[in-house]
Amino acid sequence: MDESLIEIRNYTGPGYQPLVDFASWRVAVMRYSDPYAPERIERAERHTETDEVFVLLAGQVTLFVGDGKRRPGRLVSQAMEPLKLYNVKKNVWHTILFSRDASLLIVENRDTGDHNTEFALLTPAQRALILATGRDG
Repeated sequence: MDESLIEIRNYTGPGYQPLVDFASWRVAVMRYSDPYAPERIERAERHTETDEVFVLLAGQVTLFVGDGKRRPGRLVSQAMEPLKLYNVKKNVWHTILFSRDASLLIVENRDTGDHNTEFALLTPAQRALILATGRDG
């Protein structure tokens, strides 16, 4: 196909991979990789300038969100359903638990990165919640 007419992208590897950047937005795919194993999830993040959209394409994903100023407060889990759009609002702490066959579509601002993302370590109770959810799923 002539790429001046249409871009066709696919990603089946592990982790996060941007596929399309245009103007102010980016579309990426995120898939399971070892850093997303339940026992290795140690922190949450939040984006200080933008919302972030997730769409479950395959597998099972649980999205954990929490409020709080300097670190996440109480985490709430949301089991994602395929092809539903989940918009995590600006400044909302979040982390994601993946099944090994999971694949997420992500739409975010093109300039989302470490310069406008904050990270915070999870408490032992928050990590226990993620581990328990991982065992149940």
